[in-house]
Amino acid sequence: MKNIEIDEELYHHIASNTQYIGESASSILRRLIKLPTQNKATVVAAEADVVEEIVEKVVEKPAKTTPTDVNGTVFNYINKEELAMQRGAVGRFLLILAALYRVHNQQFSTVCNIRGRDRLYFAASETELTASGSSTKPRQIPDSPFWVITNSNTTRKKMMLTEVGRALGYNEQDVENIRDLL
Repeated sequence: MKNIEIDEELYHHIASNTQYIGESASSILRRLIKLPTQNKATVVAAEADVVEEIVEKVVEKPAKTTPTDVNGTVFNYINKEELAMQRGAVGRFLLILAALYRVHNQQFSTVCNIRGRDRLYFAASETELTASGSSTKPRQIPDSPFWVITNSNTTRKKMMLTEVGRALGYNEQDVENIRDLL
């Protein structure tokens, strides 16, 4: 399979058009430009100029500047391949939170109420998180105005995702599924 570099805006446009967990970027691009689907062996054998033509056609379409909540669920925005490419739990954690923000950007501020006994977990600024404790290692949730602490173990991150899922109105089964993505 050939690799191509794309800019951040195009990447987010492609990712926002994911229809099911694990859908490949090639499948998304084929659907967007209305090319017939192919089996994996054929896709691997595709020539570089065909891939470049696909990207050129997608680039010509205007990208959405404001994400929209089409189906109201994060599972339409999570790509398992993308999750698997993350090097560690922090990368997966931020990717899941970014998808949750993309779907629920109007109500995402409710997660700022999720906190530990002595520490904030989410905030609107890095300064707020740094002031709430030592060694918080705040990171900005990608494509959002919110920050999250990342200096916690995976179990704590899973608990945080559980609380975020509940705060955003997911049922308990979906909350478990969100947590298990980490």
